[in-house]
Amino acid sequence: MEKTYYYPEDLKKFGSVREFQPELGEKFFNYYNSVFKEGALTQREKALIALAVSHAVQCPYCIDAYTSGSIEKGATEEQMMEAVHVATAIKGGAALVHGVQMMNKAKSILM
Repeated sequence: MEKTYYYPEDLKKFGSVREFQPELGEKFFNYYNSVFKEGALTQREKALIALAVSHAVQCPYCIDAYTSGSIEKGATEEQMMEAVHVATAIKGGAALVHGVQMMNKAKSILM
């Protein structure tokens, strides 16, 4: 096995994070499960949002989980890739808009 920080089999152990702090772990999972219930957004829409966010925060475990979840909830490959592109546009834009901060600082030094 190639050495890596991320092991896909660890995703199956996610629930074990309760082990060192059961009360807080339980609160997290209660909240987490409530968030993903059908509401104003469908479960498919929530899975696609989670897939996009997974890419923005670059969590390989989340990418695996929400790729599977999106497919299970009826998302198409095209919808999933579009969600990834939305995340890419927002993340790229967020980095670029901070260029204004750099420009303001540079102007204050150079002028």
